[in-house]
Amino acid sequence: MNNKEFVTKLAADSGYSLEDTQRLVRSVLTAMVKQLEKGNAVTVSNFGTFEVKKRLERIMVNPSTGQRMLVPPKLVLNFKPTSSIKELAKSGGEE
Repeated sequence: MNNKEFVTKLAADSGYSLEDTQRLVRSVLTAMVKQLEKGNAVTVSNFGTFEVKKRLERIMVNPSTGQRMLVPPKLVLNFKPTSSIKELAKSGGEE
């Protein structure tokens, strides 16, 4: 499902106009990004937690050349789903 399909479905389910729903989705995502930029975790009830983690500097080996390379530290986005979402995914989406 792409963004347009998601917003259309959400608008149909909520009864709001397509424009209002698009604005709401943008606002929620913008607020989430601002909190993640500050280093704060964002928890969505009954869904999961988004957080930024620091991946440490490490040494990697190129498998084809055998050359060792130093990979610098970087920040990565991590998502931890709730147990109910994990169970739903394990069952193939069937309730």
